[in-house]
Amino acid sequence: MAAHAPRKIIHVDMDAFYASVEQRDRPELRGKPVIVGGPPDSRGVVCAASYEARTFGVHSAMPSSHAYRKCPHGVFLRPDFPRYSAVSKQVRAVFHSVTDLVEPLSLDEAYLDVTSNALGEPSATRVAEEVRRRIHQETGLTASAGIAPNKFLAKIASDMRKPDGIFVIRPQDVAGFVENLPVRKVPGIGRVTERHCHEHGIKVCSDFLSYTEAELTKTFGKAGHWFHQIARGIDRRPVRIDSVRKSQSVEDTFATDIVSRDDVVSELERLAATLEGRLLRAETSGRTVNLKVKYADFTIATRSRTLELPVQTRDDLVREGVELLALTEVGERPIRLLGIGISSLVGEGDEQQLYLPFK
Repeated sequence: MAAHAPRKIIHVDMDAFYASVEQRDRPELRGKPVIVGGPPDSRGVVCAASYEARTFGVHSAMPSSHAYRKCPHGVFLRPDFPRYSAVSKQVRAVFHSVTDLVEPLSLDEAYLDVTSNALGEPSATRVAEEVRRRIHQETGLTASAGIAPNKFLAKIASDMRKPDGIFVIRPQDVAGFVENLPVRKVPGIGRVTERHCHEHGIKVCSDFLSYTEAELTKTFGKAGHWFHQIARGIDRRPVRIDSVRKSQSVEDTFATDIVSRDDVVSELERLAATLEGRLLRAETSGRTVNLKVKYADFTIATRSRTLELPVQTRDDLVREGVELLALTEVGERPIRLLGIGISSLVGEGDEQQLYLPFK
């Protein structure tokens, strides 16, 4: 039986999207370090940084106060999500002009399966070039694209030639590309998991090949199966057109255990600010607030509360999160991880729940 032909997946990622929209609409900001997010004297975080700001070490998810220390002459702007959303709709219209198989990940990035496409174009590279050309024509903004036989590799590829570039991983090049890929480049592997990998002698993806799937699962839990697959360049996940999340969450593992309840609340405020940004970008809110606490001995406590009305703002999330903290042993036992999430999501102006997959 003949093998299936490789898929042609494009991951399109707008370049410094929020900051680029601001620079497009305000010419006086062009060439200047633009930092979109909370004010520098707040507990807010950076949502986006222009490439000029990135040269000073500013990046998204960084506390705004840290960004100010790195770039005090930067232009700090509060995010204008309705405006960004309007531009995002223009970008998505371009995506849908070439394929129905579009999986948006956020306002500024999406997967496209162009194995079959409306252009009748067999070359995924030429499709990506046309998509980028149309985006620039419609919005005046640039986008980078990664092309590969699967989503995992396409996402990594889109970051290889930023800004305003294309990187292609051909099927015959997959093994060589993955072999020397640092584990920190794998989507979903953060600092904690990277450190865990290094403790087991795993620094590049080919190092996973030294372990059986059972050994990886024992060491890394459910992620072990994923690591076993990606080490071989395998990712069978389809591009899903119904990929809006049914929940949103954010968590952090601390370098040292936290004992003070006040310190925990401070971390909760920071996480809530990040979660607020994600909810605003997704134009959604939710009725169920979820709290996760992992104590120093690795035991986990989860608490949740379902509200009459959906919430979205940092202040609401902090208020409910503090109430849930009171139902844990925070302040009495040291904790190593804190997370806050929201579910039972509804779209803007919508009453029904969205039943779609969680990332």
